[in-house]
Amino acid sequence: MAEDELEIDIDDLTRRMDGAMASLKQEFLSLRTGRASASMLDPIMVESYGAMTPLNQIGTVNVPESRMITVNIWDKSMVQKAEKAIRDSGLGINPVVDGTIIRLPIPELNEERRRDLTRVAAQYAEHARVAVRNVRRDGMDQLKRAKSAGMSEDDNKVWSDEIQELTDKYVAMVDSALEAKQAEIMQV
Repeated sequence: MAEDELEIDIDDLTRRMDGAMASLKQEFLSLRTGRASASMLDPIMVESYGAMTPLNQIGTVNVPESRMITVNIWDKSMVQKAEKAIRDSGLGINPVVDGTIIRLPIPELNEERRRDLTRVAAQYAEHARVAVRNVRRDGMDQLKRAKSAGMSEDDNKVWSDEIQELTDKYVAMVDSALEAKQAEIMQV
């Protein structure tokens, strides 16, 4: 067997684990922390001209102050649909329509809601950990195939340790991101 066929693609494993972290960060952005953030509206889709369109593509999203988001809808006929999509989004925000501008006052979070959000953040983090472990499993499967194809015990041990170190590093990154997000949510 050629030596390069026995190599494990650590760059691919790293890229896939980076993808799990990016996905986690995107999910964390959708969690409301009591502070207004334009990214809170990213998952909201509006039925626009027969197709589902992200809210930020039918209007301009602004954060004029820490407890207010405004959405300036470009097409007046889309204002009611956008308002309905925001109401139905589950964010717990009550939109106020003023012409083509939709104002979204962000209410203060109570203690119970903060705890609920920390649990949701923990679920997101667990999904990211599972994704990282799945990438690790794929790497270990590659290693088993390489070993059966003639990789030496020493090389197998080196690659196994490297894959495990990479996994441990990304799990630690998920844990620290979760701690930071939970502290942000619980901050009054």
